[in-house]
Amino acid sequence: MSTTAPAAGARKPRVQIMLSVVRTERLSPHLVRIVLGGAGFDEFESNDKTDKYVKMLFTDIDGHQVTRTYTVREVNSADKTISIDFVVHGDEGLAGPWAAAAKPGDVASVSGPGGGYAPDPTADWHLLAGDESALPAIASALDALPATARGVAFIETYADADVLDLRAPAGVEVRWLLRGDRAAGETTLLADAVAQYSWLPGRVHVFAHGERGAMKQLRDVFKHRGVTRTQLSLSGYWAFGRTEDRFQAEKREPVGVIEPVSD
Repeated sequence: MSTTAPAAGARKPRVQIMLSVVRTERLSPHLVRIVLGGAGFDEFESNDKTDKYVKMLFTDIDGHQVTRTYTVREVNSADKTISIDFVVHGDEGLAGPWAAAAKPGDVASVSGPGGGYAPDPTADWHLLAGDESALPAIASALDALPATARGVAFIETYADADVLDLRAPAGVEVRWLLRGDRAAGETTLLADAVAQYSWLPGRVHVFAHGERGAMKQLRDVFKHRGVTRTQLSLSGYWAFGRTEDRFQAEKREPVGVIEPVSD
């Protein structure tokens, strides 16, 4: 039987890794941590990106298999576990309800990880911004910063009960932006906070991920501040009023494109 070599630059097929739930932790009213482990851990090839993510396989109400993308909060090589934090809104969605009801022994199918950002050690300071969907990546970035790092992290969430005690270098301020009953994507909290911040001197390295509309607002702030593409990791993780499948499809449409800042 003959075989055909994959085209140059073609993406390697994603290998599904079977893991099981080791334990769950309710971090806040809207955030649940699922710790996964098992024999499949040895197949997981981690990377050095603080926004590393996996694709998780779920079954929808029609019995179709669909994927959802989640940031890996922590890879613990000693315990052979992977921690993933899920935003939960009651019965809304597929992954959130699964995470809220997960129990030890439940099986999860993941592939990856991908990822594209890690704090630049040569930057003079760091700016991190996002809503709950970006919280695991922001927390991982804070963990990775050296003790001498300077900067600020803006994190949007619902209320005081959703504020977490994050580790951060002494020179990096963590500012929580509380939006009350409004959903992420219905406010200008992030863009307003970043625009009003007295920026530090020197070259900044920026990580801003979260709701697509809020990221477009931030893009304009960064353009005004003269942030270049090489200083910026900017992406929409989701879009207000869109299902995950619709959001992914719109990435190929004008509405789904977050125009880059200048070089």
